[in-house]
Amino acid sequence: MRLIGWFKSLFIGRYLLIYLSILTVLFLFGYWWEWLFDIALVLSVILVMATMWDALRLYGKRQGLSGERLLPEKLSNGDENQIELVLKSDFRVMLIVEVIDELPVQFQSRDFLLCTKLSPGSTQKMTYTLRPKARGEYSFGELHVFIQTSLGLLKRRFSFGDKSTCKVYPSFIHMGRYAFMALNPKASTEGIKKTRRLGHTLEFEHIKEYVPGDDIRNMNWKASAKKADLMVNVFQEQKSQPLYVLLDTGRAMKMPFNGLSLLDYGVNSALAFANVGLRKQDKVGLICFSNQIHQALPASNRKGHLRNFSDSLYRLETHFLDSDFGLLYATINFKIPTRSLLVLYTNFEHIGALKRQLPYLQGLNRKHLLVVVIFENTTLSVLAQSKTDSVFGVYKKTIAQKLTLEKRQMILEMERRGISCLLTPPEQLTVNTINRYLSIKAKNLL
Repeated sequence: MRLIGWFKSLFIGRYLLIYLSILTVLFLFGYWWEWLFDIALVLSVILVMATMWDALRLYGKRQGLSGERLLPEKLSNGDENQIELVLKSDFRVMLIVEVIDELPVQFQSRDFLLCTKLSPGSTQKMTYTLRPKARGEYSFGELHVFIQTSLGLLKRRFSFGDKSTCKVYPSFIHMGRYAFMALNPKASTEGIKKTRRLGHTLEFEHIKEYVPGDDIRNMNWKASAKKADLMVNVFQEQKSQPLYVLLDTGRAMKMPFNGLSLLDYGVNSALAFANVGLRKQDKVGLICFSNQIHQALPASNRKGHLRNFSDSLYRLETHFLDSDFGLLYATINFKIPTRSLLVLYTNFEHIGALKRQLPYLQGLNRKHLLVVVIFENTTLSVLAQSKTDSVFGVYKKTIAQKLTLEKRQMILEMERRGISCLLTPPEQLTVNTINRYLSIKAKNLL
């Protein structure tokens, strides 16, 4: 059985194939010139001896090489994630190493290959990066390592590790980057705007007696009349305001952009937005919906809530039915009794789809502060501004201009009804959403 295992791990090297090809040519021409046949015969003996010597060096140790794949606890969706490989050699010769890692099927990568050299008795670390484009569980296969000596006549294969699974979460790298930017005074270089916060807030704390220096605009005349002394209201900075992320998972969010769907962009942005909201001491909740309610996480700012928020987004997928905004309206009326900031991630491709949902959006905006975030199709925007000389090009440009104009009409239609809205390219979704939230918080609109 051991011999069978060794035979299965044995492969022919490139140089051996080259030498065999040369010997074949020499034997062929040796049919006419006998001296070439003699030379080919001598070289054949030398090649056989060299091959046996190479095999002895490769198989001199039963297990002369160890390898390990070090996976992170979780991978970040849409970002470059680093995977580390550790190889340790117990051979006494220099090895030329080729590494083939069985990547998850989601990557559809069939040409993965890493090459390096291992000194005798040394340990070497190798790294490569993966960029997942979908959330979920990713299964890695075995790690295959092919070694050969400097002769390059034979190769020996080592296979390490059982199948391992790694979960791909919404982009926590993206989340951490924007959380730092929101609190960093230099964040404006990355797109986060610095908004001056108004100094007078409306959250009442208590009533006290007037002392010189108090703001007379806060005078409480009713309390002054009862006490027969001047009394003023004391206000405090508004904290722990409820914020809810409303994430549409219907078929409109299935549209792809740069390898990710609009839902993936929305999920990454929602996680970063929630992190900033929690750092600002607000309570953050989540409602995911399509034709039904898939997730309903109450607003909270307790420790560990961000992990619950991330876990709720982990397995979220788009559905192929139209989203039921009437159900969303009823759910919010039932589960969110206090005035809250609602950030709705959705997409409308034509104005007819928007008009069907406008009554529900207006109803939500009457009781809460609603911000509707829709996506700009940057491909159409570029096409609408391009130059063309062909008739077909003019046709495409006209259609692109019509669709781009319709997006602008949707914004005007919602703003005319008092609904705050945000039209943003997918790659700028997070920074624009955070800017809008910081602006609302600075102006005390909630």
